[in-house]
Amino acid sequence: MSFDSISEFFAMGGHGLYVWLSYAIALAILVLNIINPVMQKKKVLTDLARRLRREKST
Repeated sequence: MSFDSISEFFAMGGHGLYVWLSYAIALAILVLNIINPVMQKKKVLTDLARRLRREKST
């Protein structure tokens, strides 16, 4: 598929909105799949550290 101009490339023959929206949604899901486990790990480590400090003080 070749395009004569950059605007035709982004328009994708009138389907550009759907094409680029699907790419944006897929990218958002991939980013969330990377960020969410990192944030969960940080939360678990913080909770464990808090629990250890509480158990040491009693």
